[in-house]
This record gives sequence, structure tokens and C-alpha cells, in this order.
Amino acid sequence: MNVRAVVAWALYDFANSAFAAVIFATIYATYYAMAVVGNADGAGDLWWGRVISLSMGLVAVSSPFLGGVADRAGIRRPLFVGFTVMAVIATALMATVQPGMLAWGFVLGVIGNVGYESALVYYNAYLPDLAPSSHQGRVSGWGFAVGYAGSIVALLAALPFVQAKAYAGAFLAAAVLYAFFSLPAFIILPQPPGGRLSVLEAARAGGAEVVSTARKILALPDLRRFLGAYFLYEDGVNTVVAFSAIFAAQTLRFSMERLIPLYIVVQVSALLGALAWAWPTDHLGPRRVVIITLVQWSAIVVAAYFVQTQTQFWVLAVMAGTGLGAVQAASRAFLVRLAPKGMEAELFGFYSLCGKSSAVIGPLVLGGISHAAGGNQRAGILAIGAFFIVGLLLLGRVKGGGPVARSTTGSGALTPTPDGA
Repeated sequence: MNVRAVVAWALYDFANSAFAAVIFATIYATYYAMAVVGNADGAGDLWWGRVISLSMGLVAVSSPFLGGVADRAGIRRPLFVGFTVMAVIATALMATVQPGMLAWGFVLGVIGNVGYESALVYYNAYLPDLAPSSHQGRVSGWGFAVGYAGSIVALLAALPFVQAKAYAGAFLAAAVLYAFFSLPAFIILPQPPGGRLSVLEAARAGGAEVVSTARKILALPDLRRFLGAYFLYEDGVNTVVAFSAIFAAQTLRFSMERLIPLYIVVQVSALLGALAWAWPTDHLGPRRVVIITLVQWSAIVVAAYFVQTQTQFWVLAVMAGTGLGAVQAASRAFLVRLAPKGMEAELFGFYSLCGKSSAVIGPLVLGGISHAAGGNQRAGILAIGAFFIVGLLLLGRVKGGGPVARSTTGSGALTPTPDGA
């Protein structure tokens, strides 16, 4: 295992967490919904839901196609760098968004999230190149843990600007962190194998490959069932993350200044959760870890419906944080276990397709219910619980994703075993 490359890979998670924490999860989300649009009647929820749904929809449509092109033409690195740069520029330009600039804030939110999410397709596809199957669970967990540390740093960097109500400075600080800590990954990560086709030829073949890959997935029961379950439960996770700060600010009257310490504590709990579940992901199997965390998430959204005080929400947020890193890291390792050799980038495109296309639904559901109820967000939060429960039921039919056991051939190699074996 190339330790230098693993460190560079993990540092990219540190870098893009500035966008995830400052833009997607807390400051920009709340600023856009409550100051730029106005959320007294749920209009801010509705428009922020549209930002998330449109951007996730664009990623869902493009990611499997671009994943196949990356494999064929050998352009994973240029696409990885290009989408990252797009997200960084959009983040910096968010400093120009003022109250009332609904359309401009909407456009930048969509562009930034498309760049951020699209770059993750290629980032995730590096995992099989960096670690053997026996260590992929823990390396995935390390990446998420470093990412949550990045979120903490980004929120601390934003705090002085938020206290001064100079939100533009917070967005610029996030852009700088995102750009700077992406550089090691751009420089150090190994070059993927050279492509067999030109970019134009790969583009022509891309559409046919998407259909072909879908047929391959349909022929692999465990992979098909996992992606179906992931489609639902990841929608729930993305929606809760996208709206939790807005919920805290509007329903529970958290000030913007109090949101940052709250989410720093959440990131610490998420970091600890990712680290705590890294070893069990390899030794219990990612399937069991995902099931445990989905039970946890189902309980959290039900509790959120009844929460009345800021203190209660602090406790609930910490509980959610411990499950956030665990379910994401284990899901990524789960797909690696199920992926046939040579299809990694292509399948991670479909992985993004399932997670991001499903995220078109959840934000529209929550935002629509909140707006229809005149700004009452509790019913929308409760409705998201159905995504976790149904995903959990579907995941119960997946037999793969068990622990890695030592081979009995005498070679000492580590091999994946079916769950329960």
C-alpha cells in the first residue's frame, strides 16, 4: 500500500469538506434560504430544495457516462481536477450573493454542487488502486475521518466572518481551503491506466456503455440490490444534511453564530464515528455496519420530529454525526467489495447515479411539505424517515458485503466472504 498516495487521497477529503461543511450543510444553505430568499413561509426551504435537486439530477445524468469515458480515454485525472476547479470558483463567487439575489445564488449553488459531487466520482474510483481489499474499509474510514477534520478547520476559519456578519469572507475562506488541500491529490495520486480510445471515440461509446453497465448490474443480484437500497437511504442522508442547519435556525431559533459550534461538535462526532467503525467495517463486513447505522438514522429522524429545545437538538446532532461517517465510509467499502475488477470507475459512476438521482426526490419532498405547511419543517423531516426504513428492508436481501476472512489455501491472503459465512 502506497502510504504517500493514501495521505494525498485523504487530504482531498479534507479539502472538499470545506464545501460540504460551509456551503452545503451550514452557512450558505442557511444564508440562501433565510436571508437571500426568506423562509417565513417555507419559500427558502423550497428554493434550497430545488438547488439540491437540480444539481444532484445533473450529476446523476452525467456521472455514469463520464465514468465510462474516464476509463476508456484515460482522463480520470483531468476530469477530477476540472470539476474540483469548477466547484472552487463557484464557492469563491458566492461571496457576491446578496439578499434578494435569488437567481444568482441559485445558479452558483447548482454549479458548485455539480462540481463538488462530480469530482467525488473520480476520487472514489481511486480507492481500489490505493489499498488491497483487506484494508479498503479502514482506508475509506480514514478518508472520511480526515474529511471531518477538514470540516472542523473550515468552520473555525468561517467563524470570525460569521460573527462579523461578513458572510462573503466565510465563502472565500472555504474556497481557499478547498483549492489548497486539493493540490497533493492532483500531484501525487497515481496516473490511472492509459485509455484505449480517444476522447471523441470514448464519448461515442459512452452511451452504449451506460446501457451495457446497467445490464451487467441487473445480472448481479447483490450489486443490484445494494444499489437499490443505497438509492433510498443515501437520499435520506443527503436531505437531512442539506436541511439540518436550516431546521435548527428556523424551527429551534439557532443563531448563525451558534450553528458553527454545533456543527463543529457534529464533525468531531462524525470523525470519531468514522474511525470507530473503520476496523469493524473490515471485520464485521460493510453490510452489517450499514444496517446498524440505518437503524440509528431511522431513530434520529423520528426523534427530530419531537425535539423542542436547543439542548435536545445538540444531543440529537451528536448522535447523527456518529452515524454519518460510518454509513458513508461503509457504503463506499461495500461497493468496492461487490465491484468486478476493471469496472471500478464505471460502477462508481452508477454509485453516484443512485445516490445523487435519489437526492432529487428527498429535498423536493421536504421543501415541498414545509412550504405547503406554511414553514412547518417537522412533518418534512419525519417523511424522510421512510427513505431509511425502506432502504433498510431492501438491504436485508443483500447477501454479499460480509467480513474479510483469511484464505484457507495456505497463502495467507485475505479474501471477502459472504455475510454470515
